[in-house]
Amino acid sequence: MRIDKYLKNSRIIKRRTVAKEACEQGRVFINGKQAKPGYEVKVGDIVQVDFGTGSVKVEVLKLIDNAKKDEASQLYRYID
Repeated sequence: MRIDKYLKNSRIIKRRTVAKEACEQGRVFINGKQAKPGYEVKVGDIVQVDFGTGSVKVEVLKLIDNAKKDEASQLYRYID
């Protein structure tokens, strides 16, 4: 699954266009490497998203195309 779609499905970022822009601006990292919007994310990858005020670091647990709101939190777990 593409990283921009994963960020939207997991509700880490609300819109796919915003997720795509974050990737293009160099604010999304997968396993320590800068990710482009089309990068294929896999289960077990570590995703870091830098926001204006801080950053979020998560581990990918599942990949679901159309996750419901209550399923979204099961797609990842936070890492300190």
